Amino acid sequence: MASYQRIISLVPSLTELLIYLGLKENLVGRTRFCIHPQEDIADIPIIGGTKNPRIDKIKKAAPDFILANKEENRKEDIEELEQDFHVHLTDITTIEDALISMHELGKSFGKTEQSDELAGKISDLLEQRPDEPPIRAAYLIWRDPWMTIGSDTYINDVMGHWKLDNVFDDQQRYPKITLQSIKQRDPELVLLSSEPYPFKEKHVEEVQKKLPNTRILPVEGEWFSWYGSRMLEAFEKLNVWRKAIA
Repeated sequence: MASYQRIISLVPSLTELLIYLGLKENLVGRTRFCIHPQEDIADIPIIGGTKNPRIDKIKKAAPDFILANKEENRKEDIEELEQDFHVHLTDITTIEDALISMHELGKSFGKTEQSDELAGKISDLLEQRPDEPPIRAAYLIWRDPWMTIGSDTYINDVMGHWKLDNVFDDQQRYPKITLQSIKQRDPELVLLSSEPYPFKEKHVEEVQKKLPNTRILPVEGEWFSWYGSRMLEAFEKLNVWRKAIA
C-alpha cells in the first residue's frame, strides 16, 4: 500500500512510472502532457500543463504528494505549491539520476521491489548496447529558432551512452543555434527529434540542403528524453537503432 494516497504528478515521464508501479488509483491529477500509458491515463484528471499548472485545481484535489521536476516545472509554481503541500522535486540530467529517482520514488510509495526490478531491467539493456564506433552528432529539438542540447541535459547523457558525441557539448541547457553554426562544427549526423518540435520529412530535406555532406535522420524523441519506465522501451529500441545506423 502506498505511503501517500493522493498523488499529483507534474512530470509526464514520472506519471507513467507511477502507473507502472501500480499507483494509478492514487493519482488524482496529471498534466495534459502526461500521455502514457494511453490505456490508463484518460480517467486521471488534468490540472493544466507542466509550465502552467492550475493551482486552484491542485488545491481542490487536496494531494498529499506532488511530484515535480526542476526542468519540467517552473520554480515559482513549485514554491507556491510548497507552501501548502509536500512537493517531491526531482532533478534528472543523467541516466544515473533517473535510476536514483526511480529507487527513491519506489521507497516513498512502498514499491521498492517493483522499482528496483525495473531499474535492473534497464541496467541490463544498458549492458547490451552495441559496441559501434563513435559518431559526431547534433541533436535538434526546435526550429525557428533552431535549438539543440548542451552537456548538462538528460538527452546528452543518453547520446553519450550510445556513442553519439554531441558536437555542442561545450554549451549548456538548450542553446539557440543556426544551421551555419552546425555546419561549422562538422557533425557526421544530425538528429531531428519528434518532440518538442514535431520535425517531419520536409524538415529533413530543409536541413539537408544546408548541410549536403551530413547525414540527417528523424528520430523518436521519447527514446532520448523520457525517463522512468519508458526507458525500458527506449533503450531496447536504441540498441537496435544504433546498430542499424552504424
